[in-house]
Amino acid sequence: MLVHSRAGRRCAWALFAVLFVPLFALPLLVILVASFSSHWSGAFPSGPTTAHYAAAVRGESLQALTTSLVTALTASLLALAAGTWAALAAAAMRARSIGRKVMDALFVLPVAVPSVVVGLAVLVAYSQPPLLLNGTRWIVILAHTILVTAFAYQSVSAAALRLDPMYEQAAAGLGARPSYVLLRVRLPLLLPSLNAAAGLCFALSMGELSATMMLYPPDWLPLPVLIFTATDRGSLFTGSALAVVLMAATLLVLLAVSRVRTKASYR
Repeated sequence: MLVHSRAGRRCAWALFAVLFVPLFALPLLVILVASFSSHWSGAFPSGPTTAHYAAAVRGESLQALTTSLVTALTASLLALAAGTWAALAAAAMRARSIGRKVMDALFVLPVAVPSVVVGLAVLVAYSQPPLLLNGTRWIVILAHTILVTAFAYQSVSAAALRLDPMYEQAAAGLGARPSYVLLRVRLPLLLPSLNAAAGLCFALSMGELSATMMLYPPDWLPLPVLIFTATDRGSLFTGSALAVVLMAATLLVLLAVSRVRTKASYR
């Protein structure tokens, strides 16, 4: 730690506990406790039950979880491909060139405005021919891709600027073609950043609600929307169980991504 004295470390840990427990840990703990309860009329819940989880892993809830996973995985892969391509193209430009500034602005714009604005823009743009996506799952996936591509672009762009050009120059000097240098030298060096960007895009897509509420068709209901509708109807305990399932599924995927990232960091 930056604090070297014992008293200072104790104060730092006490301040951390005071800020962390009520702001982060306590709300999550309340949701976890509520997911195992059937009543909460006093200071503490009552009626412990696992019925909410039994309902959360079957029927409509299981289908909503599958929808969220498919949407997040597809949007993350598309965002990673588009963000990586744009980041590599931007890295080839001069740092203060107009093209670099325009590209940075275009890819940051979706996160600079509210996500509901992005949802409305996608709805208006793709509700008429020649590209009619309204009422299909693809309009939801497209909106998620637009929203998370900025994070993939920023992550890969920052890593690409820190790469030592010596490896690429050595490969090119030995006669390697540009495609070989890209696939066998540059992308492997960027693999830790690519994994980090993929995990971030997946987590953000799994929890996205505002734009999804405007776009989802009846046959493509993501889990955050189901959580919102459950709590809006007053089913707080069912919604809490669904929220825990959503968090668990997201954390499991992020754990798998982090293990891949750890192996890649030793290359």
